[in-house]
Amino acid sequence: MTKLSLIIDCDPGVDDAVALMLAFGADAFELLAVTTVGGNVPVVKTARNARMLRQIAGRPDVPVFMGAEQPLARTLGTATDFHGPEGTGDLAPFEPDLPCADGHAADAIVELVMSRPAKSVAMAVLGPMTNLALAIRKEPALAERLGPVAVMGGARSEGGNITASAEFNIWADPEAAAEVLATGAEVVLFGLDATHQVRATEAQIAAVEAIGTPMAETAASMLRFSQRVERTIVGWDASPLHDPCPVAWLLKPELFELKDCLVRVETQSDLTRGHTAVEFREAVAGEPLKHRWAVRADADGVFALIGEKVA
Repeated sequence: MTKLSLIIDCDPGVDDAVALMLAFGADAFELLAVTTVGGNVPVVKTARNARMLRQIAGRPDVPVFMGAEQPLARTLGTATDFHGPEGTGDLAPFEPDLPCADGHAADAIVELVMSRPAKSVAMAVLGPMTNLALAIRKEPALAERLGPVAVMGGARSEGGNITASAEFNIWADPEAAAEVLATGAEVVLFGLDATHQVRATEAQIAAVEAIGTPMAETAASMLRFSQRVERTIVGWDASPLHDPCPVAWLLKPELFELKDCLVRVETQSDLTRGHTAVEFREAVAGEPLKHRWAVRADADGVFALIGEKVA
């Protein structure tokens, strides 16, 4: 079986943790690296959390690179209300056995992609797009050399989750998102329109818990924390599962329905900072529809996939 070479750029984060467990357990991936960025919590913590999760999953072969501490043009805004002060929910943080790999995440992305054949390396971007934007600034040819870039970010019909119209990852560094989307990169976005369809019900969490492996127990703990937080802050019984969606699509594309579109990001207005303007009409867009937008998700299929891989 030919494996998909993959870089995961993330800001763990409880739903990032579930996504990483899904990826660590998937034989279909050649995981080249995990790169981390400041987002849900500061980058020192996201790098530690990624290394913790790598250790729990028993994947010391996957290097973890620390990346951008701050957005391109703004001060970091975190999401600790939804992820806990350490970004690990109820999981007590610990110092992992292995350190970060040497070098900055953006440099690692450039090296890993440019040293391999064109379109042979995919990325899953599960946090702000700062690292990828910095990598493309360093090497503009990177954008079109990348395989699909599966992004968790954006919102259209569902509205926002950090402001009325913006999803957190795009809001956190709108300039980075705008820069990446303006390139020739093959970007597929999994925004709230799709991720709000993938909700962790009590039955689904219990099913993951029952698997009993360290990876499953960690994933279930994150789901339990999210369920409690969503009930308290938002009033939902079943919390949406955002970051695993791009990873699930890379493993099993048939779980999602995509539509061609053109996405632009608001960077000027404080009121609508990070809003994603998603246009499906080429005549209105005025240029080719070079992006894809997830409009449907098979929630049962996503959870079945998670259960299979964390087992």
